[in-house]
Amino acid sequence: MRAAADRLRRESSANKSRVFAAGQGQMRTEDFMKLLEEVGAARRGHFELSSGRHSALYIQCALVLQYPKYAEQLGRSLAAEFHDLKIECVASPALGGVILGHEVARAIGCRAIFVERDATGRMALRRGFELKPGETVLAIEDVWTTGGSTFETIRVVEEAGGRVIAVGALIDRSGGRLEFPVRAEALLEMNAESYEPDDCPLCRAGDAPLRPGSRFTRTST
Repeated sequence: MRAAADRLRRESSANKSRVFAAGQGQMRTEDFMKLLEEVGAARRGHFELSSGRHSALYIQCALVLQYPKYAEQLGRSLAAEFHDLKIECVASPALGGVILGHEVARAIGCRAIFVERDATGRMALRRGFELKPGETVLAIEDVWTTGGSTFETIRVVEEAGGRVIAVGALIDRSGGRLEFPVRAEALLEMNAESYEPDDCPLCRAGDAPLRPGSRFTRTST
């Protein structure tokens, strides 16, 4: 665990150094880093991410968000990044963004909905969730690698008549290289390498990847 923590610190050397949440009940960047390490949320090995890319580093935010106190603090911290916007609804992709989206919405004082995959595997609004025409929406995710789930959330919201005005995440693994069509804020930016399966050095070394993400644990019901 100590080795994993040391590597995480090195790989996140380009992290935002600013304090992203100075207010009461919120969390500073360095405290978030320490928390990830303490709960074992930073895992080392060979992983296939939900994006389909491979990486030697996997961040399992659920291990932090399982604690309501931390989930609330992180939600407040992320919500504070958008204090200047009028947000009427928070939308998140299931499964990873659901808890965080709820806590961000609680901090903002609006409702929270989520998008999930339908029988065809496509993200959609289900369970009776609806958006009013032009309703302003903040899309929230736990971790960005390619941003695929967030882009899908934007599509679903806009098809339902809403208007995504910003997106946010706890962690941006791309080091700030992702380009969204709206304002984007992440509490923590890190340069964590990831690879297409055909170009993965871990695969070439003969190591099979683990698939810890929720996309790989779906069952047909």
